Amino acid sequence: MNKIERALISLTDKSGIEEFARELAGLGVDILSTGGTAAKIREAGIDVMDVSEFTGFPEMLDGRVKTLHPKVHGGILNQRANQSHQKQCAEHGLKNIDLIAVNLYAFKKTIADPDCTLGNAIENIDIGGPTMLRAAAKNFHDVTVIVDPADYPQVLKEIKETGNTRLKTRFILAAKVFKLTSEYDTAISAWLEKVDVDSNEYFR
Repeated sequence: MNKIERALISLTDKSGIEEFARELAGLGVDILSTGGTAAKIREAGIDVMDVSEFTGFPEMLDGRVKTLHPKVHGGILNQRANQSHQKQCAEHGLKNIDLIAVNLYAFKKTIADPDCTLGNAIENIDIGGPTMLRAAAKNFHDVTVIVDPADYPQVLKEIKETGNTRLKTRFILAAKVFKLTSEYDTAISAWLEKVDVDSNEYFR
């Protein structure tokens, strides 16, 4: 069993992140992060590398592009026991990302505001987050994915015991991802269907 060596943490709900990151760092896990999450981890005195430094490519387009990069998704999606994958990773300098802790832009909270505009809603549709989550969930055989801070203690417990999480745990966590992303897309679709394109100022 491979040990968890590198984690990527990018959160809207940052509850409990300082302790979680501190425990991971204490277990020898390198931490990658973005924006406000990286700042919060750094403020807690924990070493963290910005994803932009890891990829060699800056965050851009007002934060719309942060993690959409082959060094991120190759690091998540490569199958550790697949020799062809490992050869390609070596050729392109891809490093494994073994744990993903991500939750999504608060779309439901945004649209709950009666003054929410279509423009505001669109800017709160998460792209990079669901993409990373789905990638990690698809590769649950090798990657631990967390969408709920309530799962931090179990994940830490298992890493402390063996250096990694159990395959059954990774499967359960992956299933939670697809439930979350399904509900997230349903909420977006349902809200957009209510937009009156003939009267909305966005289209004028």
